[in-house]
Amino acid sequence: MADLVKELISGVVDSVLKEILKKTTGRTTTKRGRRKTRPAATTAARKTTTAKRKPARKQVSRRRTSAGRSRQRRS
Repeated sequence: MADLVKELISGVVDSVLKEILKKTTGRTTTKRGRRKTRPAATTAARKTTTAKRKPARKQVSRRRTSAGRSRQRRS
C-alpha cells in the first residue's frame, strides 16, 4: 500500500515538474525590457561609428498616450 502511494506521489511530482519546466523554457524578453536593460557601453560605441549626422526633424506635437500620461503623473 505504501509503495502504491509512493509511486502515485512521485508520478504527480514528475508531471508537475515537467509542466513547469515546459512553460518557462520559451520565454523571451519584450522589446521594452531589452531597451531598459541595454548597457550604456553599446550605445556609446554605436554613436561613434556613425559617419554623418542627419539634420534634426521638425518637431510635431503629438497626442499623449494613456501610458505617457500615467508616466507623467508618476514623476
